[in-house]
Amino acid sequence: MSPPSDDPDGEATSGSANGTLGGTSKTAGHTPTLDEVARVAGVSRATASRAINGGNRVSPAAQSKVDAAVASLGYVPNPAARSLVTRRTDSVALVVPEPDERVFSDPFFLATLRSVNRVLATRDLQLVLLLAQPGEEERRMLRYLGRHHIDGAIVVSHHRSDQLADHLPALGLPCVFVGRPWTSADQVAYVDTDNLGGGRAATEVLVERGCRRIANIAGPTDMAAGFDRLAGWRAAMREAGLDDDLVELGDFTEAGGAAAAAALLERCPEIDGLVVASDLMAAGAMAVLDDAGLRVPEDVAVVGYDDLGVAARSTPALTTVRNPIGAMAEQATRMLLEQIDDAHSPRGIRVIFPPAVVHRDSA
Repeated sequence: MSPPSDDPDGEATSGSANGTLGGTSKTAGHTPTLDEVARVAGVSRATASRAINGGNRVSPAAQSKVDAAVASLGYVPNPAARSLVTRRTDSVALVVPEPDERVFSDPFFLATLRSVNRVLATRDLQLVLLLAQPGEEERRMLRYLGRHHIDGAIVVSHHRSDQLADHLPALGLPCVFVGRPWTSADQVAYVDTDNLGGGRAATEVLVERGCRRIANIAGPTDMAAGFDRLAGWRAAMREAGLDDDLVELGDFTEAGGAAAAAALLERCPEIDGLVVASDLMAAGAMAVLDDAGLRVPEDVAVVGYDDLGVAARSTPALTTVRNPIGAMAEQATRMLLEQIDDAHSPRGIRVIFPPAVVHRDSA
């Protein structure tokens, strides 16, 4: 009889004298159990569980024995058992405080979903989509997050009123924001693009073209992106010695852009340039210009913002500022996984992507 093998927990199990590892081999139709893995590896059941499920306090030697036993037996770990040991759910939430009809129609969100899921797939993690507007929906979502049904959260398209950057750290939940949050920006990690610089660059395209009555269709000013892009337009207009009074607020939708363009034309039919805070709004605005008999770019030159597919398909093709949402979402996901893997990783990291003008036919 072979001597018992040592176990890091102080327990021991007996091995076997035959030629197979621990006396057990794969058998057709048989589903190996954790007890068998422990016996074959010569460790306790508790040690085998920790080694398989990613727990701590497992020596390298014991880990190696358990890994060999798992391979020999063809053992498949139980996800529920792994969760109990690691206290992880293997899922990450994408939190979007917007109505669902906008989320599923805006290319910004589709690009974000694809990019986040691309990174999670490399770790075999599940993506959970949470939609919630301020009020009872948001409170329900926060209760869900507070119970730690997910391992971390990525937040996009947040508004001043949702205060998610205040709530999530208080829950002790790893989180990363795509876009600078209005509050607690120094307390959470976030990825953003230089929206102020992008708004300025879009305006300078029209100034250099010779436009003098340049209007602006801004995004919601309760969002950092909308506020900053408008501020960049104002800065460029003032530097050029031009009036910055022709502004209408939109909502980042095509319908919102159309309504804002109609209001601007009513106020000032002589506009010769238009800076728009999103390509969807620019598409709506160009339809209104066309209905009014105004040619783009001959009568009114137009610059959008995002470059997520709408711009290239527009007629004429839209000059725009590239918002690198795919790269931003992937970066945010990697930052979140670092927080999940290491509870002591810094939380206040910020990564800022530079904007770039993409020249096409509309300006």
